[in-house]
Amino acid sequence: MRRLAALVCLLVPLLIAVPARAAATPMQVYGSWHCGNDACIWGAVRDVSEFDQKNHWLIDRGDGRPSVNVVVLSFVHPVKLLHKTTDAQTLDGVPRGMTADIVNYFKSRGIRVMLSIGGITYTDAWNAALAENAAQFGRNAAEVAQRLGVGIEIDYEENSGADLAGLQSFIDAYRAVLPYDATGANHAARLTIDLAAGDRWLIDIGRKATADWLRTTAPVLDYANAMVPARQPSASAAIANWQEHLDGKPTYAPPIPPLAPAKFTGSLYIAEGNKVLPECTAFGASLQNTTGTFVQTAAPNGAGTSSGLLGYMFWAAERPSTRGVTTLPPNTCEGGVGGGATAYSIPIPMPALRQS
Repeated sequence: MRRLAALVCLLVPLLIAVPARAAATPMQVYGSWHCGNDACIWGAVRDVSEFDQKNHWLIDRGDGRPSVNVVVLSFVHPVKLLHKTTDAQTLDGVPRGMTADIVNYFKSRGIRVMLSIGGITYTDAWNAALAENAAQFGRNAAEVAQRLGVGIEIDYEENSGADLAGLQSFIDAYRAVLPYDATGANHAARLTIDLAAGDRWLIDIGRKATADWLRTTAPVLDYANAMVPARQPSASAAIANWQEHLDGKPTYAPPIPPLAPAKFTGSLYIAEGNKVLPECTAFGASLQNTTGTFVQTAAPNGAGTSSGLLGYMFWAAERPSTRGVTTLPPNTCEGGVGGGATAYSIPIPMPALRQS
């Protein structure tokens, strides 16, 4: 008995010293960028029946429930939006394929829709639109958002000499029309930004966004997406990238402040190269499975109060490139993306987002 009592005395302090594991925070954002059938141009009107044949997995993971709760139609050309261009592929500044019918295809199933402006191909066009009339550019984006009932994503991938003053004017003009809405009830008020996978690319944009637009105390943008890196990462590399946003870069001059977990998502590929990816077809073997604990429990490190990233974004549905694999049948993503939606009990429709 004395030996048992002594053993208990030794073990109790050790048990007390073990930190409690952070409780998993439910994911709130779980979505996919969508490149249409022409590598992100969306240059032609789609028949809804034909579109459904190619993309049904997004609205039905196999049991009638959607696989995602947000779809981001990619991409809108910045200068064409500024000028409200009408040409063979564009109508009043918006790609002809981004129609109200396609938006309603998703929204009628409880899936939010956003339009992404830019992408790396349109970086020069972003620079040109901001230089010409950033405020009008922002107002035009807000008008399209209201007309279609969608949010807007800023995908400005200028790695050197980004026009931050112009981008501020764009955001100010958008917010003058559509103020920040923490409830998420006004879909057109949802304004997000894409940042690099970690903090070592798009440094100026990342610093500005983290310091001024993604603060939990005075938010301007709803959240950021930490984009995919050049190729599908390992689980450890993905986590290391996302941790950079949480930690910031205090040694940079000027430093990049830490980003609250509640203010960004992590991103993974579902179509890349020539091999079908488990992230698309097999949740059990996927990165959204092996990184899921981190995404749900990542602790704040100087910004925010709650643990866990907002969730995942996936690049990209249908045909993201003129070459390589797609998410077209038979390589649809119910088993990977849809499987994750089930495993993580993704809420559909998307709820009001955590603010801190």
